[in-house]
Amino acid sequence: MEEYEKVLALLRSPRGDAGQARVLAVVGLSPNPERPSFGVAARLQRAGLKIVPVNPGAQEILGERCYPTLGTVPGDIDCVQVFRKSDDVPPVVDEAIEKGVKAIWMQTGIENAEAALKARRSGILVVMNRCLATDWVLR
Repeated sequence: MEEYEKVLALLRSPRGDAGQARVLAVVGLSPNPERPSFGVAARLQRAGLKIVPVNPGAQEILGERCYPTLGTVPGDIDCVQVFRKSDDVPPVVDEAIEKGVKAIWMQTGIENAEAALKARRSGILVVMNRCLATDWVLR
């Protein structure tokens, strides 16, 4: 099973005995409905994932409270979806490692091999340059 398939399986499985939704923190989520990050996050929210927007310039996106950094998000995060430039990924990975996330998904066009290696060495599943919403629908 490839890493992206493992992440999809994780996100589709219920969380704990209560069957709670998996938590997807979306770093770089835009409040603009015309932006790809908004459309992808909205689709995944409709599919049943708990979306946690991470954007220091917004208060609320998709009806959810927005946080300025990954480190300020309360509680556990299952997966971090990244909508930032490839060069901006390393500090996101550092925060993800500190938070103990299980997976990092870098959206289409986003790759950072050094950050991915660091995350994998910390036991985090990593997907790069793939669209989570597309894979969610197709798999």
